[in-house]
Amino acid sequence: MANSGFQLLGYFLALGGWIGIISTTVLPQWKQSSYAGDAIIMAVGLYEGLWMSCASQSTGQVQCKIFDSLLSLDIHIQTCRALMVISVLMGFIAIIVSVVGMKCTKVGDNNPSTKNKIAVAGGGLFLLAGICTLVSVSWYATQVSYHFFDPNTPVNARYEFGSALFVGWAAACLTMLGGSFLCCSCANEERRGQQYYRQSQPSTDREYV
Repeated sequence: MANSGFQLLGYFLALGGWIGIISTTVLPQWKQSSYAGDAIIMAVGLYEGLWMSCASQSTGQVQCKIFDSLLSLDIHIQTCRALMVISVLMGFIAIIVSVVGMKCTKVGDNNPSTKNKIAVAGGGLFLLAGICTLVSVSWYATQVSYHFFDPNTPVNARYEFGSALFVGWAAACLTMLGGSFLCCSCANEERRGQQYYRQSQPSTDREYV
């Protein structure tokens, strides 16, 4: 029962992380205009994400423009796009696979060993999804930092970390933590089964003698 609870905890942590990955992917606040130093505080705040750039006015009006051309984008934006889409897809597959493999579900209940392997596969997919998200967000943040501290970048053209980056880091950690819980719970169950078999083996031999 405790092992089932551990699996459920890992599953819901990973599920929450996957929702965070989706939010990170669609949010336009991957970077935002900086007002540090001698930057002039403008009435318009600029935001930019993987799919669009937005301008928020002091009146509350927000105007967004979707990036027209894929090939004209910087290589890090294209790569981050691909990694985030892969993360969302792997997370979706992991949700389905994990449900089949968890002990609290009746699907494939006749073969516990197979269910454990399926649950481990689901946890592994969650881990991969979290790693892809972590790489994508961290790489984008590195580019933002590089251009911010680049002396050739005009002061009024510098950007800082947007809220989507922090959501992405949190989502990646939750997804990897949940996937680890799923993998560890199934691994512990396999060890218990092997120990039980080894302990029962000598007594069986004595009965035959």
